[in-house]
Amino acid sequence: MAEAGLDEFRRRWREELALREGPAKRRRSGEGPRGSCGAVRAAPGGAPAQPPGAALGYFELAKCLLEGGECPLAPPPPRTAEELSCPSGERVPQTPEAPQPEHPESAGGDRLLEQLIRDLNEINEIPFFDIQLPYELAVKIFQYLGRAELGRCAQVSRTWKVLAEDEVLWYTLCQQEGYLPGTSISDCSCWKLVFQESRAKEHTLRTNWKNRNGAVSQLQYELGKVLCDVHSCDGVVIAGYTSGDVRLWDTRTWDYTAPILEPMHGAAEPGSQPLVSFVRINNSLAVAAYEDGTVNVWSLMIGRDPVHCYQHNLRIQALALSLEGATIATASGFEVRVECPNEKGYWETAAHFEVQKMVNFLHLIPDAGRHPVAVAAAEDVVYLLKADNPSRVLHSVYGQPVTCLDVSSKEAAFGVKSLGWMNEGNKVLLYSLQTSQCLTTLGSSLGDFTCVNLRNSPPHLLVTGNKDRRVRVYDLRNSASLCSLYAHQLGVSAVQMDDWKIVSGGEEGLVCVWDQRMGNKLWEMHARHPVRHVWFNTHSLITANIPDEKSPRGASILDDDLTAHRRHRGIIYAYEFSMDQLAPESVLPICRSSYDEVAGYNYNIGLAVPYDNI
Repeated sequence: MAEAGLDEFRRRWREELALREGPAKRRRSGEGPRGSCGAVRAAPGGAPAQPPGAALGYFELAKCLLEGGECPLAPPPPRTAEELSCPSGERVPQTPEAPQPEHPESAGGDRLLEQLIRDLNEINEIPFFDIQLPYELAVKIFQYLGRAELGRCAQVSRTWKVLAEDEVLWYTLCQQEGYLPGTSISDCSCWKLVFQESRAKEHTLRTNWKNRNGAVSQLQYELGKVLCDVHSCDGVVIAGYTSGDVRLWDTRTWDYTAPILEPMHGAAEPGSQPLVSFVRINNSLAVAAYEDGTVNVWSLMIGRDPVHCYQHNLRIQALALSLEGATIATASGFEVRVECPNEKGYWETAAHFEVQKMVNFLHLIPDAGRHPVAVAAAEDVVYLLKADNPSRVLHSVYGQPVTCLDVSSKEAAFGVKSLGWMNEGNKVLLYSLQTSQCLTTLGSSLGDFTCVNLRNSPPHLLVTGNKDRRVRVYDLRNSASLCSLYAHQLGVSAVQMDDWKIVSGGEEGLVCVWDQRMGNKLWEMHARHPVRHVWFNTHSLITANIPDEKSPRGASILDDDLTAHRRHRGIIYAYEFSMDQLAPESVLPICRSSYDEVAGYNYNIGLAVPYDNI
C-alpha cells in the first residue's frame, strides 16, 4: 500500500510540473499565442493550456529570486532520525551512511528554477518586455529620463535603443542644458551627437577658465581722454569718456573697430560735448547720460544717430535700462523719469515720480509686463515705483543708508549700513516685490556692503562684496553663508558668479577668478585703477578699470602725445576662453605693433628683441 501511494504522488507531481513547463516550451518553439504577464491563453481545443495558478506561481518565483529571497520550491532540510516517527509514535532509527532517496519535489523545483534562469537570460522573451505601446506614448514616457538614464535604457533591447535615441528626446535635453538655444529640431540631423559635442566644448571651456588659457585684448579709445563709465551685454561693450564720446565694441567677432555714436547735442560743434556720466546697453538700445542732464538713446539696428533725446534740469544721479525691450529710467535731483515708446513707436514719458531724497541707485525690474516697474534707493529709503501707481516705500529705516542695490523679477536685495548706538552690523536685506515684505536678513559685517549681484546669480544664491575685503556667497533658503573669500586689500567693488565660479574686482584694480565649490583662487589680473564693471558668460569676460579722478592733476590730456598719459585713462579688458573663436588679432597689442604705431606703446618694458614688422 505504501508503494502504491508513493507512485500516485509521483504521477500527480509530474502532471503538475508538465502544466507549469507548458508555457515556456511553447514560447521557445513558437507555438501558441503570446500574451501579457499572468494572462491565461486557451489551447486550440478550447481547454485552458495551464491552470490559473501556474503562471502566477512562475512569476512569484521570479520575483522572490530577484528580491534575494530563497526559492519557495526548494526542498526542506533533511530531518533527523529523532524527528522521524511512525504513526504509532515509535522512533525509526536511520543510519547516516544510508543514501537518501531523491525527493521528487526537489527534482521538479530544480528543473523549474533552471528554466526560469534560461528565460531571464533571454531578455526579449520575457512577457513584460514584449508589451507593445504606441511609439508616441513610449517617447512621452522616456522624456522624463535624463541623459544617464537614456544611456542605460539603450542597452536593454533593440526596441528600447530606438526609443532612447529619438531626436525629440535629445533636442529637449539640448534646450534644457542651454545648448544651441533658439534652434528648431530640424536644424540638426543628430541631436545626440550635438549634445555630446556641446558637453565636450563645455568641459574644454571650464578647463580654459581654470588654467587661464585664451586671449586677452584691450579696448581703448585714445581720443576719448579719461574713461567715465562702461557697460556690456552679450559681448557688446559701450564706453563713455570725458570728451563726450560714446564708443561701441563687439567682442563676439573680435572686431575692435569701435564706431562712435553721434550725440544729439553739439553735432555741429565737435569737441564741445560735456563728459558722459552713465552708459547702458541691451540687445537693441544704447543709452548715455551726460553731465548737463541730457540723455541720448541710440538704436543698435539703425545707425549712429540718436532715435530719442530728452533733458533733465539737474545732473543725473542714476540711469537704468531694461534687460529686454525699450524702457529707460533716469533720476535727477528729487525726480525719477521713465521713458518708453508707445504703441505707434513714438517715445514718450511713461511715468514721473517725485521722491523726498536724492536717488543713489536705480534699477528696472525685468519682465514687469505692460507697466514698467522701477526700484530706487534714495539714501535710507527704498521706493517701489510703478507706472500706473504712486510711489510706494519698500523699506525705510532712519540712519541706515542703502549702500548697494540689485533686483530680479520677483525680489530686491540691497545692503544697509548700521549707524548709531544700536549698531548691529551692516546687513543685506532681501524683499519680495509682490508682497513688499522682508524675506530674510543676511550677514552682520563690520564693513559696508559695496556690491550685490542677485540678477545673475544661480537660483537661491546671492553673492556680495564688502569693504572688509571679502566676497561672500549666501544661501537664501536658510540665510546661511556658504563661503567667504578674502582677496582685495581696499575692498570689493564688483562681483558676479555662476554655478561654479566667481569673478570679483577690487578698489586696488585686482580682478580675481575663484572656484566657488573649492573656495580657492584660480588666477588674478591687476591694473592701475579700481574695477567698476565685471561681466562674463561661458566663454568670455569683460572687465573695466575706471579711474576715480576724471581730471588728473599734472597731466595735460590735451597734448598731442597720446601715449604719455595712458596711466590716467583707464582700460577695458576682453578675455576670450573659447579656442574656436581665437583669431590672429587676439594677440596682445605689444606683440603685433610696430614702431610707427602709437598703439605699440611698450608700457616702459625694455624688450631685448625689436618687435617691429620684418
